[in-house]
Amino acid sequence: MTFVNIHEAKTQFSRLLEAVAAGESVTIARAGTPVARLVRYEEEDREQRLGFLAGHGAVPEDFDELEAGPIEALFGAGDAASA
Repeated sequence: MTFVNIHEAKTQFSRLLEAVAAGESVTIARAGTPVARLVRYEEEDREQRLGFLAGHGAVPEDFDELEAGPIEALFGAGDAASA
């Protein structure tokens, strides 16, 4: 583990990031008192969310025809009088 003061951290930031990327941790101190630690970022595995609403609803058989008349009328297609 590397221990540096704030001034050194500011001037050597790129070098410190390279050390962190290699797996080392870096502690940054102010007046000898640790205030922060740089550690390598580890990506967390996120839970797959596809299908999270399965079983909570249903799509009606006539879904494609629902409100077809008013929608066609809005776009100038079909018979506007049937809307």
